Amino acid sequence: MFQGRKLLVATKHKKEEVIAPILEKEFGVQCYTSNSFDTDLLGTFSGEVPRKEDALTTLRTKCFLSLDSTDCDLVVASEGSFGSHPVIFFAQANEEIIMLMDTKNNLEIVVREISTETNFNASEVKNEIELMEFASKVKFPSHGLILKPSENDFSKIVKGITDEATLKKNFKEMIDEFGTAYVETDMRALYNPTRMKLIEKTTVKLAEAIHSKCPVCSTPGFVITDSNSGLPCTLCKFPTRFYFKLHFKM
Repeated sequence: MFQGRKLLVATKHKKEEVIAPILEKEFGVQCYTSNSFDTDLLGTFSGEVPRKEDALTTLRTKCFLSLDSTDCDLVVASEGSFGSHPVIFFAQANEEIIMLMDTKNNLEIVVREISTETNFNASEVKNEIELMEFASKVKFPSHGLILKPSENDFSKIVKGITDEATLKKNFKEMIDEFGTAYVETDMRALYNPTRMKLIEKTTVKLAEAIHSKCPVCSTPGFVITDSNSGLPCTLCKFPTRFYFKLHFKM
């Protein structure tokens, strides 16, 4: 179904570096990127462009708009979300969703992966000591930083900071101009190796999902899409966390 076809990797943040090698090896596609559509128009992690829809809807829109701007009919894209873990309270988490959309065959395959391995953080900093303490905690300089006047002030944003001299220079300028400074981790994939590793892991999961074919029609993407938990305990009959029904995509 995919052998020899062109596959658009919809990104402007170098995700193709981990996505393309896996999919080219597994399916014989020819991966490429395009500058014809700016994926940041759908939302930025730094907040100046808010994401208006949920992650999956945004991802689907990203795929459609990227295809509309090219002559391709096969696209893969990812969307990341950051915040509190849904189960492990007080832990920060990174969830990645990757979608393969094939308009030629009316096919959409989606996988998700969530991890507590993330440096996602932000803080108001009043002096250089606090700034460097924060930087050390979030794996700077291997992981980039963003500076702005305050959490919701986007009048001046400096992104992709990856060296100490640039960080200190822009911090001083921010303090001199606004009197305050807010530092946060740059969660764009090209500035965040930890996130890039999770994107790679999720791509492997996507490849496994594509290899999984429906036993009836052999369509790829035969994966669990939902489940019902609460299988009753054999002793007390109360619901457990075990599944009593799994829902597959047909």
